[in-house]
Amino acid sequence: QVQLVESGGGLVQPGGSLRLSCAASGSIFSISLMRWYRHNPGNQRELVASISSGGSTDYADSVKDRFTISRDNAKNTVYLEMSSLKPEDTAVYYCNLKHTDTFGREHGYWGQGTQVTVSS
Repeated sequence: QVQLVESGGGLVQPGGSLRLSCAASGSIFSISLMRWYRHNPGNQRELVASISSGGSTDYADSVKDRFTISRDNAKNTVYLEMSSLKPEDTAVYYCNLKHTDTFGREHGYWGQGTQVTVSS
């Protein structure tokens, strides 16, 4: 089983920065796709950023040029650096691990979420 633990959320003023971390247990982190989602009540869950096992990244248009996703396979950790934060970035941010096993079956795991609030 895989457990994901997010940290780093909090209250920040507009224009500020935060770094989220997601630490994973188990041995499949380095060969898994890692993603950050966010959910704000009243809105749909949004895929914010993803990073492949090879390091390829992708971002939602709403966060491009402001957020950076990275991973440290030695630490089994994925990061989300957020800068130039806006009130509309307020949400619970969730870490997701997606792994395809040798039989072609997909497995997904979620963290508990960390609240990010952008407000003056």
